[in-house]
Amino acid sequence: MKKDLVLVTGGSGFIASHIILQLLQDGFDVRATLRTFAKRDLVEQMLINGGMEDLSGLSFVEASLTNSDGWDDAMLDVDYVMHVASPTPTLNFESESEMIRPAVDGVLMVLKAARDAKVKRVVLTSAYGAIFAGHENRQTPYTEQDWSNLDAEGIHPYQRSKTLAERAAWQFVATEGHGLELAVVNPVAVMGPVLSADYSHSNIQIQEMLAGKVAAVPNVDSGYVDVRDVARLHILAMTSDVAAGERFLATTGEVLSMLDVADTLRNAFPEYAMKLPTTVIADEQIMLAAKGNPMLRMVASLIGKYAGTSNEKSQALLGWYPRSAQSSIIATAQSMIDLGIVK
Repeated sequence: MKKDLVLVTGGSGFIASHIILQLLQDGFDVRATLRTFAKRDLVEQMLINGGMEDLSGLSFVEASLTNSDGWDDAMLDVDYVMHVASPTPTLNFESESEMIRPAVDGVLMVLKAARDAKVKRVVLTSAYGAIFAGHENRQTPYTEQDWSNLDAEGIHPYQRSKTLAERAAWQFVATEGHGLELAVVNPVAVMGPVLSADYSHSNIQIQEMLAGKVAAVPNVDSGYVDVRDVARLHILAMTSDVAAGERFLATTGEVLSMLDVADTLRNAFPEYAMKLPTTVIADEQIMLAAKGNPMLRMVASLIGKYAGTSNEKSQALLGWYPRSAQSSIIATAQSMIDLGIVK
């Protein structure tokens, strides 16, 4: 019997590699897109590091979100698409359009190719950034009903790009999808085991903390979720009859400060205790520094912001129960120590 074939875009990414791993373990065939075949060995090594021995169900195709070449071939005989790839955010941008245009154009290019190939369903990896931004004085947990308010002051272009790209996806499916199904996963900050030294930017804070590079932390709260649970939510969103047309917020529902993250690491890895931060930077210092440093603008936009989230929908509709935020932070650190990323 023919196995269902799933196309996973951006196959070398942190979330994508865990999705591929679980799809293969679940018995699906997987075709992964790569910007360049030079990443093929890396992806295979990550899957082996993740415990996958049989890679016979995996193939690769070269395709980029910056042009349409290769996408028709990528979609050939595909049953489902996991659109995880995202243009790499440049934090040192000249204009917002540098971040927004590629994000929107890339999503539409993949959806058009999927529709034309008669793919059953696309699961899009969006972000918490499409949900929470621009809401002042929030006191109740964010849910899938919420959308970032792009009319508000100080919306970071990254959040703007994520919001506009997801909006464009829903609009396309509603008006030009011709029966193509869409489900969307919106993860908060993603932690969990890295499978190689080529890891996601969301994990860099753990590596830098353990390496003693973080003297003090900003007053920023966040939700955290394990990459293994994010991958599982994508697969549930792909296979469940009730998931079509729905968004799913990938979150444990817990809120941790940056200092909580440092304390979690300190308790789990006492041998690194002296390297971990114990103090919080004054808000004014961050705000002032961000004026001259584009790299700090994202952090500055999050200072003091409410970060409560709910995963009730994912639990009720899909039976998705993630592991704790603390355990995913510890797993991130342990994997970095095991792979020699952190000495």
